[in-house]
Amino acid sequence: MVQLGQPVDDFKLPATGDKHLALHDFKGQKLVLYFYPKDNTPGCTREGQEFRDAFEAFQAAGATILGVSRDSVRTHENFCAKHAFPFDLISDADELLCKQFDVIKEKNMYGRKYMGIERSTFLIDENGVLQAQWRKVKVPGHVEEVLEAVKKL
Repeated sequence: MVQLGQPVDDFKLPATGDKHLALHDFKGQKLVLYFYPKDNTPGCTREGQEFRDAFEAFQAAGATILGVSRDSVRTHENFCAKHAFPFDLISDADELLCKQFDVIKEKNMYGRKYMGIERSTFLIDENGVLQAQWRKVKVPGHVEEVLEAVKKL
């Protein structure tokens, strides 16, 4: 599992735009990696839209944004197109990255328990070291908080 102040293990997973993205692809850049439960659900859509709306500010601060869920690349492509996301979404169908960041948690919906992604965001510096993390994220105000952390890094 990742630890604050420690290097993040490299990964390479399929993403939108017919790509396979790896951590080392972003060496020299700050990376915001946000995990969300499911494409086209209200909270996940709002979170993606807020990252989209702040995309230029993140770029100006030297950061790249990547979203991660267990959805397929095809579902991600549709989600990106529908909401004009300017950043890529990673498909983690096998939960490799989810497990590395320990975001799979027991959830409860209408009395039914299941394992799902706990909304979480991680800030990785230019050298691949984890500098900040937000777990159990509530969407309102979150993107602004992440952007402030990026600017301070």
